[in-house]
Amino acid sequence: MADEVKEEPLKVIALDKIAALITAAFGLVAALAWNEAIKAIFKEIFGTAEAIGPLLIYAIVVTVAAVILTILVARAVVNAKKNA
Repeated sequence: MADEVKEEPLKVIALDKIAALITAAFGLVAALAWNEAIKAIFKEIFGTAEAIGPLLIYAIVVTVAAVILTILVARAVVNAKKNA
């Protein structure tokens, strides 16, 4: 017998794509936060900067949130695939 190919339901495919887009968005936000923090550090070292502390805290918080939300989205996709 030929191997049967099981097609994923549209709901699972859509969730998978949405999860990938959300993950990319979180990564972009974290990258932008670190970009601002790093620019502020360079300004402090080579010029004047006003908000290094808050920018670093923002970058750390955004990164942690992005990681946690990415894990939650990935788990939701795995559960949706199991239940499909």
